[in-house]
Amino acid sequence: MSLQRTAAADVVARLRRSDRRRLGRACAGLAVAVLVLALLRVVWGTYQVTVPDLVRILGGETIPGASFIVLEEKLPRAVAAVLTGAALGAAGALYRRTLRNPLASPDILGVTQGAAAAVVLGMLATAGQTGGASDLTRAATALIGGLAAVVAVFATARSVGGERFVVAGIAVAAAGQAVVAGAMLSLAQHDLQSATVWIAGSLNGVTWGRIALLACVLVVALPLAGALHARLAPADVGPDLAHALGARPRPTSAAALGLGAVLAAVATAVVGPLAFVALLATPVARGLTRGLPSLPAAALTGAALVLLADLVAGEAVPLLTGAALPTGVLTGAAGAPLMLWLLLRQGRTPGGVRST
Repeated sequence: MSLQRTAAADVVARLRRSDRRRLGRACAGLAVAVLVLALLRVVWGTYQVTVPDLVRILGGETIPGASFIVLEEKLPRAVAAVLTGAALGAAGALYRRTLRNPLASPDILGVTQGAAAAVVLGMLATAGQTGGASDLTRAATALIGGLAAVVAVFATARSVGGERFVVAGIAVAAAGQAVVAGAMLSLAQHDLQSATVWIAGSLNGVTWGRIALLACVLVVALPLAGALHARLAPADVGPDLAHALGARPRPTSAAALGLGAVLAAVATAVVGPLAFVALLATPVARGLTRGLPSLPAAALTGAALVLLADLVAGEAVPLLTGAALPTGVLTGAAGAPLMLWLLLRQGRTPGGVRST
């Protein structure tokens, strides 16, 4: 019996080492992809910068024209794309593992729309004031809206019986979009133009102040998200067995959903709602890790997706059409077919889309 236990333990240990190596290779590959895309976002475009000039600029040397373009336009966009993509990817991973549903993401459950609605209402409240709302005020407003959406989803899902989070989330998202549309109709022309660009999900005009705010949140939130994601692992086998293993899935799930809302809301406050990034990142990451759930892989995938979308929308599309697109338009166009595919795939399984 002891020999059998030893053999079984050896098999489990080998499988765990194999999984760790697979995750390590996937995360390393994704990190390289993020770095390459970020470099390409900075050096390529209508105004191109050579790599040696980029190194000189980052080293503190001033090159007329190039220094301003890199430090005030290209580099902030690349950094903002990485940070917002990582935040949304991590939020999507938390929601999917918590609710065990491929459609569970801040986009579908109304968190992003709630944050956007709160920000637009804040724009309406501060319309006409010099400078408008500060970055910190906008982030706080988005956070309130995102958390309010989470509470509304839970309350709606439980009131109709069962935990129909996806259906409740779609309803809350629709309500948030209605609030956004109504508030924008009341904005003055100047404020309406800036709100329209922001609501489409654009990295235009992102400032180092907003980037610093997002970075400060991620320094604290991403390690917490990783810890909560790992603590949710026993729940993958079911709540009863998770309790038997000593886990506490209910409070951990509540904390994960709240932290996911924080990540999505702050990212939305910085660049606007980037549709479907959180929904796309997790399944793509799981494909690269061969089905292994990994929050770092999802965060890196989200960063790569936003970088790629911003590169295509901001540089490739203008070469063809003469006009740039907001990044959120491209992520929405890419995410809509994936959502339809997930719906069709789940519809072929017994019981359809799971609600928990």
